[in-house]
Amino acid sequence: MLTKEAEKVLSKEPKLSANAVTVLKKRYLKKDDKGNNLENPKNMFQRVAMNIAEAETKFDPKADVLKAASKFYEEMVELRFLPNSPTLMNAGRELQQLSACFVLPVDDSLGDIFESVKNTALIHKSGGGTGFSFSRLRPKDDVVKTTKGVSSGPVSFMTVFDAATETIKQGGTRRGANMGILRVDHPDILDFINAKQDKTKLTNFNISVAVTEEFMKAVEEERDYDLIHPKTKKKTGSLKAKEVFDKMVELAWDGGDPGIVFIDRINKENPTPKEGEIESTNPCGEQPLLPYESCNLGSINLSRFVTSKKVQWKELENTIETAVHFLDNVIEMNNYPIEEIAEQTKRTRKIGLGVMGWADMLAALEIPYNSDEAIELAEKMMKFIQDKAREKSCELAKVRGSFPVYEDSIYPDMGFEAMRNATVTTIAPTGTISIIGGCSSGIEPYFAIAFYRFVMDNNKLPEVCPVFRETAKREGFLTEELIEKVADCGTVHDIDAVPSKWRDVFVTSHEISPNWHIKMQAAFQKYTDNAVSKTVNFANSATIEDVRSSYLFAYNMGCKGTTIYRDGSRTGQVLNVGTKEKEKEKEQEKVYVEVERKPRPRPSVLVGRTIEMMTGCGKLYVTINYDESGEPFEVFTSMGKAGGCAQSQCEAMGRLISLDLRSGGDVDLIIKQLKGISCHMKYGFGQNVVLSCSDAVGKALESALADPIEITVTGKREQLSVDKLLESADMDADEPLVRNGACPECGSPIEHVEGCDICYSCGYSHCS
Repeated sequence: MLTKEAEKVLSKEPKLSANAVTVLKKRYLKKDDKGNNLENPKNMFQRVAMNIAEAETKFDPKADVLKAASKFYEEMVELRFLPNSPTLMNAGRELQQLSACFVLPVDDSLGDIFESVKNTALIHKSGGGTGFSFSRLRPKDDVVKTTKGVSSGPVSFMTVFDAATETIKQGGTRRGANMGILRVDHPDILDFINAKQDKTKLTNFNISVAVTEEFMKAVEEERDYDLIHPKTKKKTGSLKAKEVFDKMVELAWDGGDPGIVFIDRINKENPTPKEGEIESTNPCGEQPLLPYESCNLGSINLSRFVTSKKVQWKELENTIETAVHFLDNVIEMNNYPIEEIAEQTKRTRKIGLGVMGWADMLAALEIPYNSDEAIELAEKMMKFIQDKAREKSCELAKVRGSFPVYEDSIYPDMGFEAMRNATVTTIAPTGTISIIGGCSSGIEPYFAIAFYRFVMDNNKLPEVCPVFRETAKREGFLTEELIEKVADCGTVHDIDAVPSKWRDVFVTSHEISPNWHIKMQAAFQKYTDNAVSKTVNFANSATIEDVRSSYLFAYNMGCKGTTIYRDGSRTGQVLNVGTKEKEKEKEQEKVYVEVERKPRPRPSVLVGRTIEMMTGCGKLYVTINYDESGEPFEVFTSMGKAGGCAQSQCEAMGRLISLDLRSGGDVDLIIKQLKGISCHMKYGFGQNVVLSCSDAVGKALESALADPIEITVTGKREQLSVDKLLESADMDADEPLVRNGACPECGSPIEHVEGCDICYSCGYSHCS
């Protein structure tokens, strides 16, 4: 409980959007055992400010905690700075786990491997994500001297970590995310690159290849490069660099994985090289870390530092200083999940101050995102943030002491007389905290200028970019008709009612060429200690060569890694059948073409069953009706309430299946076509995972075939309509209306940014 004095000091009310309040109530505020909120947003900010300010007494028993808390509170309630989600959720509560992510070592012994699995479980239980390098593990079929057996290789052990992740619910609400990295010169690199071709495998992992300078030179020169045994350090073979690189590109084009991490470049800028080599990053790739280090992150809301088309540099400097102070305190107040992490984190004291609201700032300054002026400002902005953050870290070190391994770091040679933190800047994903802050995400461009948010009773409300609304009102072209038109398509690109100048300023991610995305990432990377979370967006029509060119461009521009996402690439079907089986399918399909197929008439009475399938988009009801011989005759599908894109797609699927069945189609072939189709909204774990609505229908049909029903017709019966069947089913009346490619919790659009699927309406996020 706060004292009266504290309540008076921490009295300012946060000015939050309705969307932000919804997200806070659902995901951040303290709740009782029944799920009722025990605090409001103001209480949350008070709780966090007071808790983080308590670290002051560790350096000065007489410190004015309330003064520090007041500064922290002011920055948060004014939405100028927000820490990462675990700090907002857990500071001042029993868990007190304040870090978003960690890197764990994976050494080459069974005991070490399963020690890491155990530690992974503890981290995920506490709400964190994990990154691993599997490069130390010996390749598959390598002889294990102690047992005279053979190794199963890195990829097989990754499945163990994946299974452990599935069994540990993160904070009771979501699973943890993982990053898996393998060096490009590891003998099993091709197995690793192909590891996620089967979309049912490693569903809790992002994977990236740790690419060396030697490999990139070999790619450019189109020559072979050596594979190195991780234990003996001897050459075990060689591969054609261009072929390996092209395979990475092809699979990234196909589904987003693997990403690329330029590992030599990362280690060249390792601030504490004597502490060890950096092998891995956190799950979204922006935080390279030594084994057992954690990332303690926060972001400045740049949209709050523009007045009258000018950047308020002095106000920004004040916020940077307070943010660095706050994040250093987080390291002291953090309850680390394992002791090794506590020790290593305090040896280097890395923090990562980043930004959000960058697209908002550019729009307020009337600068198009895809312009040289924006790139120049990005460099100037990040240099200012890095310089001021280092100055504050140096100032803190003079009072609190430098990080313990400072003398062996890069900073004495750089002319710093002291340094509190080995790193100070990181551009991290800001999906949900940007919703709280009422700003655009990270350094990403706008994903939509307006979109529809779906609420109770099948109503929809337009959610409009605040800067666009203010601009349109000021410039005199704001109308309700315009907002509806923009919400329908998400962009102002082809809307004549918006003057051309503003169409250029309010550009969206899919209207920006990949090279501009990379230029922006490189501009921020130039003055970022760690790395930059950024998605390079491609249209669905982009070619493999387009992706290849972007990977090379990112390397040449000085990025530390790159992640691409081709629109719709995660919804393609994965076929895992042998050559003979494929040929058999082709023959069957050929017969279908050659034979005239005419649908049988529908009897007045049919008997069937309804199977409930849980999907990432909600409950899907699959009704299968049978003919008099007991064979499937038609299929109906329904998802929650009537209407919506997901429902219409499912209905279309049912109609086409029914047409095929009534025309003599092979139900086994239908099942094969449907099963394995994957989208970004999976549901369930392991063998029970449902990859998409299509996959759910295929599995429902397979289940029905495995358990046939007996058809007995004793007389006329009233035919039950699908609506009546659904009325009798146990459906949740409050289940949200969900659409294809939509949030599984609120039905609003999902955007893939910063390595995660984000809903900007309710705050839902899913990484990896």
